[in-house]
Amino acid sequence: MIQYIIKRFFMMVLTVLLIATLTFFLMHAIPGSPFDDDRTSNPTIQENLEKYYKLNQPLPVQYANYLKAIVTFDFGPSIKKPNDSVNSLLARGFPISFELGIITILVAVLSGVTLGTLAALRHNGIIDYLAMTFAVIGISIPNFILATLLIQIFAGELKWLPAATWQSPLHMILPTLALATGPMAIIARLTRSSMLEILTQDYIKMARAKGLKPSRIIIRHALRNAMMPVVTIMGTMLAGILTGTFVIERIFAIPGMGKYFVESINNRDYPVIMGSTVFYSAFLVFMLFLVDIVYGILDPRIKLHKKEGESS
Repeated sequence: MIQYIIKRFFMMVLTVLLIATLTFFLMHAIPGSPFDDDRTSNPTIQENLEKYYKLNQPLPVQYANYLKAIVTFDFGPSIKKPNDSVNSLLARGFPISFELGIITILVAVLSGVTLGTLAALRHNGIIDYLAMTFAVIGISIPNFILATLLIQIFAGELKWLPAATWQSPLHMILPTLALATGPMAIIARLTRSSMLEILTQDYIKMARAKGLKPSRIIIRHALRNAMMPVVTIMGTMLAGILTGTFVIERIFAIPGMGKYFVESINNRDYPVIMGSTVFYSAFLVFMLFLVDIVYGILDPRIKLHKKEGESS
């Protein structure tokens, strides 16, 4: 296990380095400059600004400085917000985006697993049909369309919930629903399919023959194995949810990293773009690593298979 963790750690470092390198050279390959506007049309002003932000240096030197910034986690000041550093923007926006992402993941997993389990236990019943109909609708509607519908219905017509900002638990409901519905539908379908297969296995029949309580059979025996397909897609789903918050944050005017990242793209704010890209990449790669560890804990056969393969 220790060797596996070390190997995965170096793979994470290489992955983040590759993403950082691609981001750097792609940003500099795009024509134009962050100072291409009316306020900095004077060549002397542009030259001074490029010198201040070290954009007049040769590209290899800029790349070396960029790698140093990654190692020291100091991405310097924002070009369009000179009073703010990239680190301060990350410290200000990421906790809000992270909170939205975590709440969304918890809602999606808990409700999706519950819905899928109920559908499997009531196979071909009204609950099964309703659950799968909801799942199909949830998968089919993009989250930004769903967000617009939720705002129009619950904030505009019914006036039950606020439509924007991130100030109280009530403000969290609509963006969380908009972001969690799609993943929840996918998890519900996976859980249902997996549970239907597992409930026909011999060890489940044996547990029933021994007189174990149905709740214990479902929770302790069936549900644990049914979670394997869900855990398998959790890495990709985590990436989708945490990056998908950018769009939802813009729709609901949530002051998270989505706001700063979209603004930095529009303004060609190199430090913010590259700093936030590296930060999110490192975070998502680390989350994928944790998913692999959880997968190994839930299914010990993975370790056994690995040992057998190594001895052969």
